[in-house]
Amino acid sequence: MEFHDLTRKLQRENDTKIVMLVSDGIGGLPLTPGGKTELETANTPNLDALATRGTLGLSTPVLPGITPGSGPGHLGLYGYDPLQYNIGRGVLEALGVDFELGPDDVAIRGNFCSLDEQGKISDRRAGRIACEIGSKLCDKLATIKIPGVEVFVRHVKEYRLVIVFRAAGLGGDLEDTDPQRTGVAPLEPVAMNEQAQPTVKVAQEFLSQAREILIDDYPANFLTLRGVAKMPEIPTYNEVYGLRAGAVAVYPMYRGLARLVSMDVLDAGQTLDDQCSRLEASWNDYDFFFVHFKYTDSTGEDGNFDAKVKRIEELDAAIPRIMALNPDVMIVTGDHSTPAKMKSHSWHPVPTLIASDVCRTDACTTFGEASCLQGGLGHFPAKYLMSLAMANAGRFEKYGA
Repeated sequence: MEFHDLTRKLQRENDTKIVMLVSDGIGGLPLTPGGKTELETANTPNLDALATRGTLGLSTPVLPGITPGSGPGHLGLYGYDPLQYNIGRGVLEALGVDFELGPDDVAIRGNFCSLDEQGKISDRRAGRIACEIGSKLCDKLATIKIPGVEVFVRHVKEYRLVIVFRAAGLGGDLEDTDPQRTGVAPLEPVAMNEQAQPTVKVAQEFLSQAREILIDDYPANFLTLRGVAKMPEIPTYNEVYGLRAGAVAVYPMYRGLARLVSMDVLDAGQTLDDQCSRLEASWNDYDFFFVHFKYTDSTGEDGNFDAKVKRIEELDAAIPRIMALNPDVMIVTGDHSTPAKMKSHSWHPVPTLIASDVCRTDACTTFGEASCLQGGLGHFPAKYLMSLAMANAGRFEKYGA
């Protein structure tokens, strides 16, 4: 029996509420051997109080030793096997800006980048240009014309954009053109299979025109293509868990991830305070809430240990407001680790906390990597987090006689 066949079979409806608070990239590393991670360094009295009444563990987003992208990381948290559902980032970004993808559409996540005089990448994110600059550059790229293909360009946030090619016969499996490092030229588009060969030619033409259009727009004088994909088939959250699910997320990609599994995406403003207000306003309308906090990831990617600590403390300060709503199950975790020491996503297991009135508490009284290593949840695949949440919420029937 497939896992989701089992969750469909065991669903039980009640009035319990589940909150999954995802602190993106929360896992970290100490800067020196024997030191503390960002999470362990932060002053987190509210998370520590939750740890005392709950149970802790470490979750593996994909497999041991595999570094996940944000898409696989979140799908695992949602209870979808990220090896079975490999969703291209372009699809997630397109859904995140409310672009309705059709069967002939190929969606691409774009990153504006900086090229030096030798045509080599000097900054993969174009200095994190302001949203107003990124939006104007997208308007310029939207003038690109390719015979036989409709081209759509949408700004996402800062240096991020979405490109959609619409034409019959296009495949979605292209290699990224981002080499993931500086000092080298962007890669050329390469098809992963025969079906994607026509898309290579379209992408080459788009990039050729983009290079001319952006030539005078340093630091955003070119772009790389990532996560080229078509819209997949995936079961809805209501189907597999019987939950009315609402997503309280600011960044478009995470809104797209939620929309992919048919969560209702709620307008959440731009700040954590705005997100808490939306959570409060929508409390009676949903059984499950996905609340996403981005900035523990971006500070980790910037290699800024102290800034990540401050962002964790900011998250901690919001916990009492969420807990005042009396969720039956409260989860705090991340989609992956982003140690400031590494300035990137990593394969390290992710600190995870579940608190409910029926969880089996452990001896842990602080929320950090070392405590989670000793916690009662142990070390488990993230794709089983939702089944643990459902059990703690009393939303599963007994299996078998």
